[in-house]
Amino acid sequence: MPVYSRDCLEGQGVLITGGLGAIGRVVVSRLLAVSASVAVNDVLPEDQAAREMQAAGWDKARCHYLRADITQPAEAQKLVSEARARLGRLDVALCHAGMTVSCPILDYSSEGWNKILDLNLKGAFLVAQAAAKTMIAQGARGKIVFTSSWVQDVPWPEITPYNVSKSGIKMLMRGMARELAAQGIRVNSVAPGIVAVGLAKHQWDAEPDYRRRAEKAIPLGHMQPPETVADAVVFLCSAASDYMTGATLLVDGGCSLYPMN
Repeated sequence: MPVYSRDCLEGQGVLITGGLGAIGRVVVSRLLAVSASVAVNDVLPEDQAAREMQAAGWDKARCHYLRADITQPAEAQKLVSEARARLGRLDVALCHAGMTVSCPILDYSSEGWNKILDLNLKGAFLVAQAAAKTMIAQGARGKIVFTSSWVQDVPWPEITPYNVSKSGIKMLMRGMARELAAQGIRVNSVAPGIVAVGLAKHQWDAEPDYRRRAEKAIPLGHMQPPETVADAVVFLCSAASDYMTGATLLVDGGCSLYPMN
């Protein structure tokens, strides 16, 4: 772990969507390690989530599971309200939940398109909007952090709906940052590269053509450890980023430096 003060987020209430996903788990562990209190949202059943959180060794006193489908407006609003109630205050909302499916654009169904855009973009908007309203109501100079991707600017083949959703996140983040600055709410995003978990790791290990293409796309020469994403998130949650708003923090190993051929 890098040199963060172990109390740099002490007293901070943080909500993270998609917190039981492959990257989300690493982010939650980092947040707890620097003394944040965390409301973890996902769609897993309560009993399964409890087992996984126990296996991760997360402190029950500072970590709470809140099940909700953030693509539904009423559930997104209820999630934010419950997070504030459990944490006592809401200082940071991490709009992290997302999904992708590898498929040529000519074969994508409208249902597949809708599923990805609903979660990655609409769900992020619903949670961010509800969080901003809550922060304003409680008089907090809060922070909203979106998880974007290097593909917001450089299209990666066979995940075009995902690319579109992340481009949308970029403008959503900038628009909210512009409108909410007067209320003291900072809005930024972290944009990872090709992270060594989930679908990308599976394709890296199982699909030689994908691996050759991905190796060319990473100037640093190796897949991104998920811990580097978590470290960037901690920075954006901390006082060190207080003068940042409307910014994308690229942590991508250089993937965005040049277009793919």
